[in-house]
Amino acid sequence: MGQGRLPARLGLACCLLLLGGSGGLGSRGMPRGPWEEEQGSVAEGGPWGRARYEAVKKHLGAVGALSKQYWQYLACKVWQEGCEEEEEEESSSPGPGWSLPLVGQDYLEILSAWYCSFGKCCKTGDCRIVNNITGLEADLHGQLHGQHLAKEVVIRAVQGFLESPQPQKALVLSFHGWSGTGKNFVARMLASHLYRDGLKSNCVRVFISLFHFPHHKYMDTYKAQLKKQISETVQLCKQSLFIFDEAEKLHFSLLDAIKPFMARSDNKGQVDYRRSIFLFLSNLGGNAINEVALDFWRAGRAREEISMEFLEQRLRLELQEPAENYARSHLLEENLIDFFVPFLPLEYHHVKLCARDAFLARGLPYTEAALDEVARMMVFVPKEEKLFSAQGCKSVSQRINYFLP
Repeated sequence: MGQGRLPARLGLACCLLLLGGSGGLGSRGMPRGPWEEEQGSVAEGGPWGRARYEAVKKHLGAVGALSKQYWQYLACKVWQEGCEEEEEEESSSPGPGWSLPLVGQDYLEILSAWYCSFGKCCKTGDCRIVNNITGLEADLHGQLHGQHLAKEVVIRAVQGFLESPQPQKALVLSFHGWSGTGKNFVARMLASHLYRDGLKSNCVRVFISLFHFPHHKYMDTYKAQLKKQISETVQLCKQSLFIFDEAEKLHFSLLDAIKPFMARSDNKGQVDYRRSIFLFLSNLGGNAINEVALDFWRAGRAREEISMEFLEQRLRLELQEPAENYARSHLLEENLIDFFVPFLPLEYHHVKLCARDAFLARGLPYTEAALDEVARMMVFVPKEEKLFSAQGCKSVSQRINYFLP
């Protein structure tokens, strides 16, 4: 038995013993113990004293046997240990034997759920879903820099979707912007706040276009495998998250293959995909987004004045160009994408904030001079203005290695 499990098991054992003594058989009307009767009224050697002794002995034996039954049942249910012994005992006892009272089973469900909060143990794979929207909102505002539109859209979309008692379709978000602006960062943040295990959760699947689907000649095989993995994940989890990185490089036939999982459905006699979330991460649209940000800067307007309505029109136009896989698939024309999420290019002071976060994440002290030095290592464009970091905040965490003692 691992050391990590010992405190939890001891706590559960104590709870079960208390349950056994406090009413696991209460509905059966067991006699009260002699400590509840008037003391000393009948001598222990008398017939009434003997009867009480036998009653107490029988009661304690029943409690001990039931507590053992509880423990075996819980160990089998939670840790998958001792299940063979339980099956052998059940098969070897022809009589009715012990059966867990309904109240006891309710207690076991509560205790099992409590243990599941510390480790994996549920068959459906969804006991680790946390949906911490408050934490997500706090981390987005504290750690995602220069992305007022992305913060607003992601929080509004995800919170509305999770609070809907019966969504009509899966939630589909499409992230767009230059590399290093925070698309992967937000995807990881979503996974970590919706699932206790983050990207390691069995309910989260990540697909990287050129890694998982590199060869066009195997596209039929890829489509079959992708649909199978999505179906299996949705059957396992009541809420699933699918992340497609480098989505602009996905073959259009793959996008069309997963279209039924994102479309509206009445879900009659089928697996329910409407509780799934699909994220598409793409560099497409980055140029259009950057042009808008540059125009606002040249006009002396703050980037926070850029509205979603104004930017989304420019973004859609670029995605609808015939050469793009998005345009060749049915995602756009059938309006399967619920929200386009633009990630603006990052400026010098945003890079400094990323450097500060990198120092803090490692528990290292920093100075303004050190933050400036990290920011100056980056390449800034356009050539004349040198306004936006060409790499965003990518590689910032590696660059602070220069300042380690």
